[in-house]
Amino acid sequence: MNKIYSGFHQLPHGNASTMVQEGCIVLEGGAFRGLYGEGVLDALMLENINLRCTIGVSAGAMNGLNYVSGQIGRSIRMNLKYRHDKRYVGRKALQNGEGLIGFAFAFHQADQEYPFDKKRFFQFDRRFIAVATNCETAEPAYFEKDHCRDIFQAVQASASMPFISKMVWMEGYPYLDGGCSDKIPFDWALREGYKKIIVVRTRPLSYRKKTDSITRKLPLGKTIYRPYPKFMKALEEMDANYNRQCEALEILQEQKRVYVIAPSQPVTVGRLEPDLEKLGSLYWMGYYDTRRQIQDIRRYLQQDGSI
Repeated sequence: MNKIYSGFHQLPHGNASTMVQEGCIVLEGGAFRGLYGEGVLDALMLENINLRCTIGVSAGAMNGLNYVSGQIGRSIRMNLKYRHDKRYVGRKALQNGEGLIGFAFAFHQADQEYPFDKKRFFQFDRRFIAVATNCETAEPAYFEKDHCRDIFQAVQASASMPFISKMVWMEGYPYLDGGCSDKIPFDWALREGYKKIIVVRTRPLSYRKKTDSITRKLPLGKTIYRPYPKFMKALEEMDANYNRQCEALEILQEQKRVYVIAPSQPVTVGRLEPDLEKLGSLYWMGYYDTRRQIQDIRRYLQQDGSI
């Protein structure tokens, strides 16, 4: 299998403008399906659409870091460059006790080649929230960059998949993937009072989960998570809750209270997809889906004089 993406040098790069617009962008996770969202975010940044608030789950949280720092192309370059590096995905990360994703590598070693703009990220004009699940309460926790001890550890917690990742301990509590409790956190944005909300999906609008898709993992979960019965129950209900979120989101979309960007074609990329050409194609789908809708997105944001 090719370990160099054929279109690597055609990927966009640069820095987003410093102009910030009112609103909140909500980023769904999905491991390497999140490359769709990377294409969406790069297209938005190239069109100077940089919303005040970013909230992300799992891969969505990792992508959101680069949206807030304004680094066009950084997410996709890192994922395609290091997809087959065992320190980033696979055996080495497992040996380091991180699960299948090597967060230490992503946040430190890879940063040497693709430096993260911490200065811009931590400016006070943008909000960034990573969603993780408290394993004791099974409730979502919303970690904000200016109000938590270590936002990068919060992103690691948000992206730590159950069954294969160690719990991440923060402030005395164990956390795992935010998608276990709040896969698409648009309700948080509504509660915060945002009038303009863009939701970036990583599945087509019509997609619904089979409510028994988690069942085969439950016996293992009952062993691993025996000390955390509320978390185990959340896993059992996760798919049904996701489908309810999708239904609620469709209603909000019809009411024009949110704007949803979702894949225009079926997504065949797996959570840990190894095929770089498929990953690159998914990125470009997100990019071009967004470019085609850019005037509609602007109209939505401009209604009621919000920008």
